[in-house]
Amino acid sequence: MTSNGKVALVTGAGTGIGKAVALALLREGYRVALVGRRVEPLNEVAQASAAGDRVLALPCDVGNPDAVRAAFDKLHQTFGRLDLLFNNAGVGAPAVPMEELSFEQWQTVVNINLTGSFLCAQQAIRLMKAQSPQGGRIINNGSISAHAPRPHSAPYTATKHAITGLTKSISLDCRQYDIACGQIDIGNAQTEMAARMAKGVLQANGEIAIEPLMDVNHVADAVVHMAALPLATNVQFMTIMATKMPFVGRG
Repeated sequence: MTSNGKVALVTGAGTGIGKAVALALLREGYRVALVGRRVEPLNEVAQASAAGDRVLALPCDVGNPDAVRAAFDKLHQTFGRLDLLFNNAGVGAPAVPMEELSFEQWQTVVNINLTGSFLCAQQAIRLMKAQSPQGGRIINNGSISAHAPRPHSAPYTATKHAITGLTKSISLDCRQYDIACGQIDIGNAQTEMAARMAKGVLQANGEIAIEPLMDVNHVADAVVHMAALPLATNVQFMTIMATKMPFVGRG
């Protein structure tokens, strides 16, 4: 497929949701920069896409401001603009009581999930403000944990609640520059990270229960839909989830 003229950058693009979204955007004709900590999975995604020079692998620690700045500089040098940032990179901490977590475990989650999203959004905004035509779209991966915690998930849940505040702030501060910002909250997409759901996970009542999963490609389709809207229209928040997962109501 030839380019549709639009450029996207996807973080956490080597596996899971990021990989599915990156491949979906490439199928839609986007030029896509793949960002992740390890270059090998990024290269595998690039090769699987068969997108040639429309795909760019950018190994980067999103919690490192210098590395993020260098990745966005390389994106700009290669593609000339940025129309979409999908802030997706995220990690969790061990599922243990909060008082047993180390400071380093807390800090790792904060650095990747929250600081990484801030740093990438900051660089994206700078590019989107300066380019012609001005503007673009930022989509943050909030997760169901932006609404309600799982047991023993304080670092992950805290950062995902914070992503909601970041999303609202970007939306407010950047609308004058035609930069739209929305959030997609995902529940139980079938990825490596969520594979444990099929084996049984701890519930709020102390039981262990198997939870339904959904096809990750449905998440990718949702992101593509959000990205395809004109900048005058924004999906501020979208929740997409396995219909029967324990979230709505009391389980």
